[in-house]
Amino acid sequence: MRDQHPVQEQATEATAEEAGGAWWDDLPLALVVADRSGRIVQWGMAAEEMFGYPPEAVVGHDGLDLLLPVGDHAQARAFQTAVTSGRSVTGSFRVRHQDGSLIEVDLMACPVSDPSGQGCGVLVLSAYASAARRAREAQALVDELFARSPVGLAVFDTALRFQRVNPALEAMNGVPKAAHIGRRLAEVLPGLNTEHMEAAMRRTLQFGTPMLIRRIGRTPANTDRDRVWSCSYFRLEDPNGQPVGISASIIDITAHQGATWDGDVGDRRHRQLLNDATLLVGTTLDIQQTAQELADIVVPRLADAVTVDVLQTVSEGADPGAGLAGGVALRRMGLAPLAGTPITDIPTPVGRTLAFPANAPYVQALADRRPFLLAHLDARAIAPATPYSDKPARLLGQGMHSFMMAPLIARDVVLGVATFYRAGRSDPYDSADVALACDLTAHASVCIDNARLYSREHDTAVLLQRSLLPQRIQPPEGIGVAHCYQPASDVNEVGGDWYDVIPLGPGKAALVIGDVMGHGIRAAAAMGEMRTTARALARLGLPPDQLLSHLDQAMQELNDPLLATCLYGVCDAGLGRCQFARAGHPPPVTISPNGSARLLDLPVGAPLGIGGITYTSSDILLAPGSLLVLYTDGLIEKRGADLDERLTDLTRFLTGAPRSLTDYCDRLIAQLAPHPAEDDIALLIARIGPLPS
Repeated sequence: MRDQHPVQEQATEATAEEAGGAWWDDLPLALVVADRSGRIVQWGMAAEEMFGYPPEAVVGHDGLDLLLPVGDHAQARAFQTAVTSGRSVTGSFRVRHQDGSLIEVDLMACPVSDPSGQGCGVLVLSAYASAARRAREAQALVDELFARSPVGLAVFDTALRFQRVNPALEAMNGVPKAAHIGRRLAEVLPGLNTEHMEAAMRRTLQFGTPMLIRRIGRTPANTDRDRVWSCSYFRLEDPNGQPVGISASIIDITAHQGATWDGDVGDRRHRQLLNDATLLVGTTLDIQQTAQELADIVVPRLADAVTVDVLQTVSEGADPGAGLAGGVALRRMGLAPLAGTPITDIPTPVGRTLAFPANAPYVQALADRRPFLLAHLDARAIAPATPYSDKPARLLGQGMHSFMMAPLIARDVVLGVATFYRAGRSDPYDSADVALACDLTAHASVCIDNARLYSREHDTAVLLQRSLLPQRIQPPEGIGVAHCYQPASDVNEVGGDWYDVIPLGPGKAALVIGDVMGHGIRAAAAMGEMRTTARALARLGLPPDQLLSHLDQAMQELNDPLLATCLYGVCDAGLGRCQFARAGHPPPVTISPNGSARLLDLPVGAPLGIGGITYTSSDILLAPGSLLVLYTDGLIEKRGADLDERLTDLTRFLTGAPRSLTDYCDRLIAQLAPHPAEDDIALLIARIGPLPS
């Protein structure tokens, strides 16, 4: 019986790393926080599930003894002494459940600042010991695999710095582990062209697409001859799907390449073109730029001229359509060369739409879904296209002698076509060129389709977001408002910002603004639930701190819980009195009637959705005609800029001669919002009471 054999491991001081820190990241943990006197001030939901006590039974009481080991008084005393003296403690212990049973848990206790600001309290993290053991064993297996793998393995952070390398990669590079960690590829292997390798990693980090590339070069391990490596890159993500780094595997394939790699110059050039295309085509989620990138990379390496045409419906971000039986409308999205040659002005310019009937060669090539080759272009070969356009004849007159078309197909859907021309003394196209063109267009097609889907999801997220925001705001008499919403330029950032004005009686209204910490359609839907709940709670007349507590509970009960920030205030225009509470949201700005602006110093509070947090209401008195400016963090957060400096810029910008409310909104977006918009921006500006005469 396990109950008769208490755990013998004694409580000891240890760092988090020595405690086997991997499981802190991999397991659901019970969180308990106590002040310096041992009084419980926070009891997480997981703690109730693990120990059986509801928060109301322990919060505010001396409850650390609930976590003390049972069955071993010396162990309990050692644990209690270490915790109360401000030392960290880890270990596996048996503690008493509320129902009287014994459970075995892994505990980590460490000192934290007392919530009152005086002395040290204690934070305790706990997990079931059996689950922790399984996590440690799994981590040990991963570590062993990493150490013994004959394949070179590395882990990079989001800045593309080495965080971990295995012995196989050390030997492959001829550089010790210590010289890798914290450095980038160019610093570790300065003799190797690392630009394409880092470009592939950045692409994987940005879009999540695994990359496979081949590189040639020399490392300190082999300085006398070139080596060939196959490099695979995969994105590492946190539980929320956010990128945290790159996993790389590197295999030396020099022996497998043999004479073919070194001897067949044409094949090597084709491989290099394909390799470059994976890095340089599809760098953005923009259809036209992707098409132009394809055109640019093949001239003059595969063609003397090229056009890239996309179905008009695809260029507009819509579905390609049911079929091509009735003809097709193509939008020219890519063209090379754009200038400097006699043929520059012959093809239809980029941006124009070309309409082809069902029996035109272009439509036939799309309908057949196969490449089309005219190795030798002459008057007889272009005759079928003559009724529709004089351009083939003009191109023939400029020396074009070989022609091929490759359809753009992704996910079994036809998106458009790329057309390649050769002129002058270039060799005519052959089957190897057709195969290369198909490989190039296959990659470009996926990128174009991703851009189409991105555009559609972005539009859907924006439409959903706008539909959930208040369409008509009717504040009570004595309160004037202006508001605006600007979506982010990236679909991954659209979705979580909202605001509302809720009349509560004559001259009285609730002002609320929030930001769901997620993006896309999921965040927009959560935002809609949050706004509806806030309106219902506001009607009950709850003070701001209580309303935020109820919102916090509602966020935890969502089917797919998310965190959110929120600022809620109740304003009485007649009294010039406002009462605010914050849940992790940026502070509001008040502008006095004389034009001076300042940030309101309100207790911050934790974001909604964490649970067990107490919020604080603050009373603010405003002179008649004062303004309140509520905003989301998209207005003040800018990549590479200090947040305090941005808040200073905000108050400086708002200080000065009074303006209309809508003018404030327009100017804030125009002059302070980052371009392109990196995040949603919501603005709500209210005038409390009439301006003095």
